[in-house]
Amino acid sequence: MASGAPVRDPMINGSEIAAGAIRILRLPEVCRLTGLKRAMIYRLQQRKSFPQSVKITDHAVGWINAEVQAWLEQRVAARQGGAKEKIESR
Repeated sequence: MASGAPVRDPMINGSEIAAGAIRILRLPEVCRLTGLKRAMIYRLQQRKSFPQSVKITDHAVGWINAEVQAWLEQRVAARQGGAKEKIESR
């Protein structure tokens, strides 16, 4: 039963959509931002541990900037949470 309504990805920032400022990152920029190599990005994507790519054309994909940034923020938060737990356990 298709309603015709677009499916909203919860990782996309609502204000970014409202402003029409969705920015698509190509693979070299995703690698630069994350510090990961191509193979690791695709491996994490397969495991559903990294934002999924968006098909731009028949031969090109990209990643939504807000999703990549949210993933990076989660990684930093996880690190900070882990450091806090180690300090508290002393």
